[in-house]
Amino acid sequence: MTPWWKNAVVYQIYPKSFQDSNGDGIGDLKGIISRLDYLEKLGVDAIWLCPIYKSPGADNGYDIADYEAIDEQFGTMADLDKLIQKARQHHIRIVMDLVVNHTSDEHKWFIESRKSRENPYRDFYVWRDKPNKLTSAFSGSAWQYDEATKQYYLHLFAKKQPDLNWKNPKLRQKIYDMMNFWIDKGIAGFRMDVIECIGKEPDQEITANGPHLHEYLQEMNRETFGKKDFLTVGETWSASLADAKKYIDPKRHELSMVFQFEANSLDQVGASKWDLKKPDLAELKAILTKWQENLAWNSLFWENHDIPRVISRFGDDGKYRVEAAKMFAIMLHLLKGTPYIFNGEEIGMTNCPVESIDDVNDIKSRNMYFAGLEKGKSKEELLRSINAKGRDNARTPMQWDDTANAGFTTGKPWLHLNPNYREINVKACLADKNSIFYTYQQLIKMRHNYPMLVDGDFKAVATSDNIFAYERVLGDEKWLVVCNLTKEEATFTSEYKIQNALISNYPARTTLQDITLKPFEAFACQVTC
Repeated sequence: MTPWWKNAVVYQIYPKSFQDSNGDGIGDLKGIISRLDYLEKLGVDAIWLCPIYKSPGADNGYDIADYEAIDEQFGTMADLDKLIQKARQHHIRIVMDLVVNHTSDEHKWFIESRKSRENPYRDFYVWRDKPNKLTSAFSGSAWQYDEATKQYYLHLFAKKQPDLNWKNPKLRQKIYDMMNFWIDKGIAGFRMDVIECIGKEPDQEITANGPHLHEYLQEMNRETFGKKDFLTVGETWSASLADAKKYIDPKRHELSMVFQFEANSLDQVGASKWDLKKPDLAELKAILTKWQENLAWNSLFWENHDIPRVISRFGDDGKYRVEAAKMFAIMLHLLKGTPYIFNGEEIGMTNCPVESIDDVNDIKSRNMYFAGLEKGKSKEELLRSINAKGRDNARTPMQWDDTANAGFTTGKPWLHLNPNYREINVKACLADKNSIFYTYQQLIKMRHNYPMLVDGDFKAVATSDNIFAYERVLGDEKWLVVCNLTKEEATFTSEYKIQNALISNYPARTTLQDITLKPFEAFACQVTC
């Protein structure tokens, strides 16, 4: 039987920014329920919810204080139960975010752990007498001294996110019990936050892909979701092709798929995402091709809550915003794998530059800024990096209409709105039959209706650097997808004849011989020799 997620398109919701129902400026579960008609119209099969668990909010919910309670800013467990039920009526499944590399320092396990070295929960976390050279992804040392017991605890992320010790079998069983709690509620999948880190070996300064990682995942599979038709996607920032093959090999019984981020470094110099350069389009093509040709199943995405808006990053958020947004959609959704849409992507939302650090919420951006000032960097240089790569870019509230606060809230939004919401919003898109929204809707219908997109092979087509072209092939049927990656016109030719035009962001092509592609033009057609 084909797993449900192979024919599916997943829509990621950042709950805090999607829809506020009570005027407190924060999106919530009732707000999501109120927008299920919209999501059904779009056609998506599942919602991936970023964390809604009880949390002090040091990292916007990725610091969890209680895995089995809903944070009151989002509503109640009854609201979530209603969302699961109502979504099912709209033919939509719910995928939860699973954050099990670390907890909040306000989680009851950590509160107990830090009381004494003999506490039964002490070994749920990683404690050492002396720090080593490990650094946090959020700047500074990965070790925090705790006065109560005169030891340091490990935090690969924020200081309020102590790392769990997966070497402890009692801890692992607690995690599996929690996962089964959610599975029993009727959810359809987990997105697994920084899952590659659970096998860390801090004394060896190994933070990802540790020697026991795959053992833990196989045990997790056996103890929880393994015998269910269930989506599991692991966030694996450092995954190589060889690593990814291990994660998703059905014989190994680990995960359905992984998020890999090789293309995410195309606009940075070296290891730091904040050191900027112009992205190399030839390299982008090479990366996409490599993963398509060599991995049995991919997760397909441009954006998420950690990554800036794609049209601002790799395209054009000005004159050719609509054309670029449609091109990126066509280019991605016709590849092999499960597509993910981040809320607002389907209407072409853009990055939202800020002029002061006072307007920045993201802890990672703020930490980088103040650490950069101490190293002598200028405010202008640091803000330029934040405006290009900061996580707030993707987290600004959803733009529903052109009324006050974009229809997101009747109160003061928790994060600034992008001023362009008066032109870029759902209401305007739904009223325009040529909008970005309807391109996404058409692509989702194609995913549901054409076996080619699930079962077809991928074959790259040789072109100039600024054109990405590929074939999908299933039996005797062949599709050609052609995308101009730039705002400059580009020439393309093929000996194929167009049998059937499938989708395009300009008027449909009637020939493939010696054509001039318009800025950000993209199309797909069924072809014959």
